[in-house]
Amino acid sequence: MEALTQSFHFNEVAEITLAYRPKIKASLRPKVTCSRQVYDVLLKFWNSDALEYIEQFQVMLLNRGNRVLGICTISTGGTAGTVVDPKLVFAAGLKANASSLILSHNHPSGNLQPSEQDRRLTRRLVEIGRALDLPIIDHVILSSEGYFSFADEGEL
Repeated sequence: MEALTQSFHFNEVAEITLAYRPKIKASLRPKVTCSRQVYDVLLKFWNSDALEYIEQFQVMLLNRGNRVLGICTISTGGTAGTVVDPKLVFAAGLKANASSLILSHNHPSGNLQPSEQDRRLTRRLVEIGRALDLPIIDHVILSSEGYFSFADEGEL
């Protein structure tokens, strides 16, 4: 009954805005057409001090022409893993009005083979991406010495 007697101030709710402010002209953004190019762009962006130290998960946001709109760090974990919240992955893509996403994370150990947990997460995010019409086109595991591409290995 108390809830019925309370007065509400609808002008005191949070304002939500969606904005994407690119700082680079579309023609100057890197274009990626293969996993090697994705790896090269990611390696330049990644904090080199963390690459072999802690695991991080990042998402590359692409426009319709496969030009990189940006790279967003989704999570930072410890030496053996990191927690990925699918809502954050797709919030970044939707906010940037991306046409597709490339998932990425590093293995500080240098072992590039995906774990079963990596495979489960990838399948789950691919499924969510299909539902949102925001496809995942690859998931790249990287180290300072190389990379593993789920797309190249037919695992998407």
